[in-house]
Amino acid sequence: MNNNNWTRRKVLQGLGASTGAIAFSSCSINANRSPQGMTEAAQAVEPLVKPETLEKPNLTVGYVPVNDCAPFAVAWQKGFFRKYGLNVTLSREASWANSRDGIIFGRLDASPVVSGAVTNARTGAEGARRAPLCAAMTIHRHGNAMTMNKAMWEAGLRPWQEYNGNLDVFGRDMRFFLQKPLDQRIWAVVLSSAIYEYFVRYLVAATGIDPSEEFRVIIIPPPQMVNNMRIGAMQAYMVAEPWNTRAITGNEGVGFTFAQGRQLWEGHPDRILAVRESFIQENPKTYRSLIKATIEACQYCSKPENREEVAKLITDRAFTGAKPKTAGAPIDKFTAPGIVGNYNYGGFDGKDRKVNTPETTIFFDLPPNLATIAGDHSTFLWQSHSLWLMTQSVRWGQLPEFPKNAEELARKAWKTELYREIAAEMGIECPKEDYKVEPAERFIDRKAFDPSNPVGYLNSFEIRANRPRSFFMS
Repeated sequence: MNNNNWTRRKVLQGLGASTGAIAFSSCSINANRSPQGMTEAAQAVEPLVKPETLEKPNLTVGYVPVNDCAPFAVAWQKGFFRKYGLNVTLSREASWANSRDGIIFGRLDASPVVSGAVTNARTGAEGARRAPLCAAMTIHRHGNAMTMNKAMWEAGLRPWQEYNGNLDVFGRDMRFFLQKPLDQRIWAVVLSSAIYEYFVRYLVAATGIDPSEEFRVIIIPPPQMVNNMRIGAMQAYMVAEPWNTRAITGNEGVGFTFAQGRQLWEGHPDRILAVRESFIQENPKTYRSLIKATIEACQYCSKPENREEVAKLITDRAFTGAKPKTAGAPIDKFTAPGIVGNYNYGGFDGKDRKVNTPETTIFFDLPPNLATIAGDHSTFLWQSHSLWLMTQSVRWGQLPEFPKNAEELARKAWKTELYREIAAEMGIECPKEDYKVEPAERFIDRKAFDPSNPVGYLNSFEIRANRPRSFFMS
């Protein structure tokens, strides 16, 4: 690494640390506070479960100010937590690392985490703290996107759908962009050893370009993505909404959406609700109540007739704080695209790239093309997805080899059987199996994933790391 790159690295380290420290403080919302602060809807809910029957009715649950905090905002405001005997304090977290570490160190009882965080905490993949984390449900699928800046647009890159599935043409445009110096080829993600990092590397490698050689990856908290792109700290990022839309709507000239995550892997899990394994063991009734309340909230968010309300609800300053600053603008112009589905990919040529994609974020009900297995729904955790995440940890050098006890690790990390028990108590049907084949058409490179042969899947990739890769900020 030359001196200029070293200097850039130090600048980015300082930038990430200072913006994270200055811009954020943890705040909380008490679900059982005075009537002035509790909605009428929540007050009107009669508890189905008596708090005194639970081992720990008072919980602190984290969330990060992105669209997928919607189920927690709904559970609090609509009284779903109260219905199941819980008094929940919602704690706003500065980043996904804070959300994960809050659970690990006991500050939080539960919190959503980026897919990969629980699996990698079990395996000890590079960049992940080793801890006995586990989860029994997905908060949502999809709901994220890749944003690129104007320099990438000027290099010829365009939203993925304009390539009509042609990775060779996309790779040609990417190679043109790669003529820029290394310190102008920086991609930001929200957490190391997580699905967003894997998507970035997966996409670039699918074109025959080694992402580890041609890009640098840094960590930036979601609400800081737009500002950091504006000042040139990175040229692309992957994050959950509304932070992609904010680079387009209300921040013209900053970036455009290259692809939603669903265009890389349709049906992929995004956030899962994590706890320490000891929490379930010590508070089994409480945990059941927490899962039931969150499932009901996800079901509420999933209904088409509720989505505009949900998008408006989370614009509150306590959640995404994404209220528009333009007088007379729709109140949900930042959150609605990711929740309702009226999605704008943007661009710098004046063309209208708005598309109607209700599957932009999936909270419970699956669209017909994904609902191919009886009982499948968004909050159900497939352990085969945990295996896929492990393959990517190995592929990019975060694990030395595919774990010999991978199925055991997946079973411990993703409590699928426990979810079935809880869902059955709610009258919800679930798939009978823990593993499924992901067909080729679900992936951007048309490469199927068969969980019965993860090592063969790994060996099928020509581009893969042979050593651990370092991040520039943790």
